[in-house]
Amino acid sequence: MSQISAKDVKDLRDTTGVGMMDCKKALEESGGDMQKAVEYLRKKGAALAAKRADRDAGEGLVCVKIATDRKTGVIFELNCETDFVARGDAFKAFATALGELALANHINSPEELLTLKLGEAFGGELVDDAMKTMTGKLGEKIQLRHLAFCDAPEGLVEAYIHPGAQLGAMIKIATDKPEVVMELAKDLAMQVAAAAPIVANRDDVPADYIAKESEIYRQQALGQGKKEEFVDKIVLGRLEKYYQEVVLSEQSFIKDNDTKVAKVLDEFQKKHQAKVDVTGFVRYQLGV
Repeated sequence: MSQISAKDVKDLRDTTGVGMMDCKKALEESGGDMQKAVEYLRKKGAALAAKRADRDAGEGLVCVKIATDRKTGVIFELNCETDFVARGDAFKAFATALGELALANHINSPEELLTLKLGEAFGGELVDDAMKTMTGKLGEKIQLRHLAFCDAPEGLVEAYIHPGAQLGAMIKIATDKPEVVMELAKDLAMQVAAAAPIVANRDDVPADYIAKESEIYRQQALGQGKKEEFVDKIVLGRLEKYYQEVVLSEQSFIKDNDTKVAKVLDEFQKKHQAKVDVTGFVRYQLGV
């Protein structure tokens, strides 16, 4: 067996980010050949990934990446097994690389991203293979659970990540004055993260959602002994409360509970003579 120098071990560690003892073992198994040692570590990572495939990866980060012109952005959830790994620099650097790759290629699903190649900082591997390599490096299952691409060609994309990076939202706004709207857009992204609406406007609530809620309210009213002639009115009243919970424009504004989001938007538009139309949003909460 060829002599393995401390410099070779350090060089392999710098290349792969794997621990010193694992690097030494890889070089010994590869006869000191650096390329073969890298392959050895990749295979070891793939084997470990297969072994940990059934593990629960319930920790991680919700991440966002927005283009400099704020016309496009991506939001995604990258998972691992422990909070300790999620807070580590290696995991965060990997998340950053995934965000940049997804944004550059307008990727809209985890499956699409897995087929792309990362840069040389991650060995030029396919993302799918890099996930396994990261498993070998960090000793935990790494998983990409959610990912969405947002674009607002006639406005801007904004995002909010709650401290701790376990909750985040990205919002798309159509506007003719994007620079003026940026601060409001950030507030609206925070609103989505905090209040969890499902649609921007009442007309966007799916009909089957309304039908399901109406039937629940009807059965509740009948079960409470309400007379049949009053049930429809009761259902409508409860549906109004439902809309206030799930429709962004009808929620109470997080910065002023006495004001609806719709009124905030209306007053902003009048004050700044600017169009402001929420065209979509995405909200991710870790593990949900």
